[in-house]
Amino acid sequence: MTDSLDQFATAKLAALEAQNLRRKLIDTDRGPEGMARREGHDLLSFCCNDYLNLSQHPAVKRAANDATEKLGAGAGASRLVTGNHSLFGRLEARLARLKGTEDACVFGSGYLANLGIIPALVGAGDLILADALSHACLLAGGQLSRATQIIFRHNELAHAAEILANRRAEFRHCLILTDGVFSMDGDLAPVTELAALARRHDAWLMTDDAHGIGVVGGGRGSSFLEGEKADVPLQMGTLSKAVGGYGGYLCASRPVIELVRSRARTLVYSTGLPAGVVAAADKAVEIIETEPERCALPLAKARRFTRGLNLPDAQSPIVPLILGPADVALRASEFLVAQGFLVTAIRPPTVPDGTARLRFTFCADHHDTDIDRLVATVRQHVLPMRVV
Repeated sequence: MTDSLDQFATAKLAALEAQNLRRKLIDTDRGPEGMARREGHDLLSFCCNDYLNLSQHPAVKRAANDATEKLGAGAGASRLVTGNHSLFGRLEARLARLKGTEDACVFGSGYLANLGIIPALVGAGDLILADALSHACLLAGGQLSRATQIIFRHNELAHAAEILANRRAEFRHCLILTDGVFSMDGDLAPVTELAALARRHDAWLMTDDAHGIGVVGGGRGSSFLEGEKADVPLQMGTLSKAVGGYGGYLCASRPVIELVRSRARTLVYSTGLPAGVVAAADKAVEIIETEPERCALPLAKARRFTRGLNLPDAQSPIVPLILGPADVALRASEFLVAQGFLVTAIRPPTVPDGTARLRFTFCADHHDTDIDRLVATVRQHVLPMRVV
């Protein structure tokens, strides 16, 4: 006999299915040069965030294997107990150097980082001002903090300034949150201008650079779009996109990092990353430091795609093609799979209603001939499907 929990789950799943919003996990084995194998078919993936293909880099894999052999498959405890193996310090020093800060702290994931950092810095009686398209984990961290969270319109500096002028004096501290590169649209935050705005109102700017490190600003991320570092005191990011592995980090001043190490609950109460994961990230960040020509490739590949379709120049390796209804995006994705391309449909609630899309991402190892073939397929078969 089905109990009330199963009845609830079954009804919710049926409702999602009716709206073309049910998600399903599909086994996908990734390989070199953007290749992926799914359900017995070899596909060329244009939806992966491994922008520099470093997850497949021989030196990165070798570093992971060597560290695992030496220190084991797991960390064994939280970093504040016995899980702080010797490789963390090396990675954190390298991240701080890349980002131009005094120190860094590595977390178990980018989501865990934001859920831990934000409540460690602000709370009741403080103000959070967040871009409307900030990643879900930034907004979730704000909600956990119990600070008052106000959303400003996407990339609208005037709206953010208006809110600060009207409300900043009511609160003790103020934290401004934004993605550096927005994950679903691929556009860039006005980081330098936001930093100046924050400074005028004694606010602290925190950027989530998950999709910026390794691919913009010469590989150093969105705080370096104009060459020199913008005045961003809190540079957060992940090790799971261009870095090719897993984990999250915050780069900031030494006092801030020391506070986060003591008070971020997702660090204090989580087992540390395994040595192999940390060693792989350290080697990948070293490659980002020393191979700027590799870091320039994903954006160049994305622009080859946008120019081939007469779309606005890509600002990052992420190119959205908004189709409208969720079922249209699903049909377009299925069509591309049949043509040998893996491009996932992005649907609500990840994006607003009516803006379901294909989210194309470009990697350093994509061949120009494959991009040109994708352009021709999209132009002939996918663009005519657009409802918006």
